[in-house]
Amino acid sequence: MTADVYTGKHRREGALGALGAQGAPGIPGPGIPAQGKPAWSKAGRLLAAQIVVIAKEPYPGRVKTRLTPPFTPVQAAELAAASLSDTLAAVAATTVARRVVALDGNPGRWLPQGFDVIGQRGAGLDERIAWALVDARVTLPLPVVLIGMDTPQVTPALLAAAAGPLVDKTADATFGMAEDGGFWLLGLREVDPELILGVPMSQPDTGPKQLARLQQAGLRVTMLPELTDIDTVREAELVAAVTPGSRFAARLAELREPVGQVAAAAQ
Repeated sequence: MTADVYTGKHRREGALGALGAQGAPGIPGPGIPAQGKPAWSKAGRLLAAQIVVIAKEPYPGRVKTRLTPPFTPVQAAELAAASLSDTLAAVAATTVARRVVALDGNPGRWLPQGFDVIGQRGAGLDERIAWALVDARVTLPLPVVLIGMDTPQVTPALLAAAAGPLVDKTADATFGMAEDGGFWLLGLREVDPELILGVPMSQPDTGPKQLARLQQAGLRVTMLPELTDIDTVREAELVAAVTPGSRFAARLAELREPVGQVAAAAQ
């Protein structure tokens, strides 16, 4: 059976990029849950929206490469896994109708129950974001809020504040700028890939350019607070400082402890 996909301007009938209709090995296609029935079908009366976490499998050498050095690729992957776990915990605690992980890689023990998994498709990050939004929306026609895996300080209250205006139809989009000039959240009441495709990603002005794209389309945008996303050691330390009880802060402290012991021994 062929999965339903967006068939508007960017027609992608009958295929999901290189992943195929069923996704890569170990990754279900759009709308196919990680286990059992779709999470939204068991949700009951919740906030009528869905949250998508776009993520990479935390595999050494593929994630958090800007943390190496001082950390090894394995340690950087452990920090990425901790950040992803904190993010998914916040999403799991948010009363929305559906929770989705748009995944590059394979699910692992870090994936909690209650999440549907879809494979990412597209080349650049703009395509991956656009098609993750589309694939979530086409399998469940509710507003979509998309975040990454680099803001473990996100809370259920922030996520609800992003979904609420879309559900209430008081906003067409919700948007959260990142401290480094990017963005950490994009929510859309109606999904059109043209709102994202072609926006240059991973640049100092990505956030302002994406916001301008939304505004130029005539959308009513509700802004969320600016957050720091984790790419560098400085950013990791800043986020850990404001999330002392998080998995991320705990793992960073554990990895930092041997460094401190070596420095003390050298004095």
